Amino acid sequence: MNAARPFAGTRLPSFITTSVLAMKAKSTQAEIATKAGFTNANVMSMLKAGSIRLPLDRVQPLARALEVDPSYLMLLALEQMVGDTDAQAIVAILGGAVTATEHAWIEALREASGMADPPLTKRGRTAIFGVFGNSRSDQLNDGEFGSSMLNIARCRLGTPQL
Repeated sequence: MNAARPFAGTRLPSFITTSVLAMKAKSTQAEIATKAGFTNANVMSMLKAGSIRLPLDRVQPLARALEVDPSYLMLLALEQMVGDTDAQAIVAILGGAVTATEHAWIEALREASGMADPPLTKRGRTAIFGVFGNSRSDQLNDGEFGSSMLNIARCRLGTPQL
């Protein structure tokens, strides 16, 4: 770990960097910093470099300024704050972050199934991958879905495993 960049090894710096680049046509880095409530525009550069950690009270305003999901940004900020092991424990207990878009997918699945909570079969998985023009669904067998979006959502939303 570099003493000048103690958080460079976390996921947040690259996420901030990517998000700032995605906002380039809409806002400057200084404007993003101001919208997030930072008095010093250099904070964005320090976050991108991993020189400082993201204060938890700035997660929501920064997420709005970057137009990103606040729950995912919170997860990344927690990783910086408590370290990898504790962050993994938090995620194991509370579940992974589910974006607003993922939540909408889950709601659509519930509606389509009549709230029946059907198991995710290989056929269903293939259909989901087909929506995105991706044929990689055949790489996993039924029941081997690991930390898929649906299982993360199950943990987060307290619903039965799909």
